[in-house]
Amino acid sequence: MQVIRSKDLKYIAASHEDQDNPGVWKKILFKKDELVDGRIQMINWAKLPVGKTFQAHFHEDMDEVFIILNGKTSIRINDEEDNLEKGDAVVIPMKHVHQMTNTCAEDVEYVVIGISRGLNGKTINTV
Repeated sequence: MQVIRSKDLKYIAASHEDQDNPGVWKKILFKKDELVDGRIQMINWAKLPVGKTFQAHFHEDMDEVFIILNGKTSIRINDEEDNLEKGDAVVIPMKHVHQMTNTCAEDVEYVVIGISRGLNGKTINTV
């Protein structure tokens, strides 16, 4: 599992800006060669309430990118487990079973981006 921690990344000037005096800065979370070729299937703003865990599942043909906006979670992808917090991002490859639990005292909000290879990101629940 590759977890990107934005707090460990440096800001760089956006490529369309004057590099000597940029108006906007960016942190690169993922480059195009680190993501599956496909089309955006969804972009969701998600909420995982206090004390909740979402059901373990996988997607037949869709990678998902989670970007944590606030709070703390634990995430399991296949047999790997890690903790995520505000500013962290992770790619969940297609056909990898994943489940996430809110481990803090506030609702966790996160952005989910689904990238599909063409079968519309079909979800398979494991229970």
